Amino acid sequence: MTFSNLIRLTALVLLLFPLATTAGADTREVLLAAYSVPKEAYEKRVIPAFVQHWKQRTGETIQFRSSFAASGAQARAIVGGLDADIAALSLESDLQQLLQAGLVTHDWKQGPQQGIITTSVVALGVRKGNPKSIEGWEDLTRPGVEVLYPSPKTSGGAMWDIVAIYGAGLQLGARKGLTEPASRDYAADLIGRIQRHVKVMDKSGRESVTTFERGVGDVIVTYENELLPRIAQGRPYELVYPAETVVVENPVALVDRHADRHQVRDIAEAFIAFLHRAEAQQAFAEFGFRPTNTAIATATAAAFAHPPHTFTIASLGGWDHVFTTLFSPQGAWTRAVEGRDK
Repeated sequence: MTFSNLIRLTALVLLLFPLATTAGADTREVLLAAYSVPKEAYEKRVIPAFVQHWKQRTGETIQFRSSFAASGAQARAIVGGLDADIAALSLESDLQQLLQAGLVTHDWKQGPQQGIITTSVVALGVRKGNPKSIEGWEDLTRPGVEVLYPSPKTSGGAMWDIVAIYGAGLQLGARKGLTEPASRDYAADLIGRIQRHVKVMDKSGRESVTTFERGVGDVIVTYENELLPRIAQGRPYELVYPAETVVVENPVALVDRHADRHQVRDIAEAFIAFLHRAEAQQAFAEFGFRPTNTAIATATAAAFAHPPHTFTIASLGGWDHVFTTLFSPQGAWTRAVEGRDK
């Protein structure tokens, strides 16, 4: 089954409802704050389906508002005062900011799939026909190749992109017979060599794709789900899957302090549970996200590529270790950017 067939042949049919209902005096309102990439999936399919589900289950009409921005910026906005009841971010370290601020007080990993709602992989988007003959990470360092990815300072997606490059470098170094310290040096050097070819670093993954669509760059490092729906619609792009890449894990959590203050904890908890159900997971799959629901993941597996040497953030030592290694003042990516700017 191709991704296009997944869209055409899906058995799921959802009625589309407007996101906002007419708010009466007693209408409860829930605010979802999410990273920018799944905007269409939430607004066109998942939220309308849940509003209908809640109405059928309880008889209550609710209003859902949504805010979408780069994951890191969204996390900082919530800490800074955005009254989100639910946070759906692109990586665990952004969600961790909400725990440190005392906004999320429960153990969000106790839920299904340890709180991960969707997964993806980092892939390479190229122009139709792959004119630069891009096959893997080293090809991004060739003369004349212009690369796009967003800034890790604002974008969770960009952090995943750099993690993918670094983890791939570790594997490539090991295959060359390098020692573990030498492989780490090789991986850090690979980040630096690719960074020298980066043409634009936008604030978010979505903005980076928009820049690519304007004709800038030869290769975009991005989530596969950013381009799968566009390719299915006939856009002139192709996806190249490096043999070595990271499995992206996207968490969601109830923001306890806000949900309790707004008296919408029951709705927020039900929404998060709904995200793990087959209906929502199928919708995510149709927008290019890999489901975490086992049954839907199995049913849609043929629609996705399966690179042979994927790895996870846990296999690299977890986010705290990775952040120090890559994004701290002495991290590999920080040094690469500072070196390019000199």
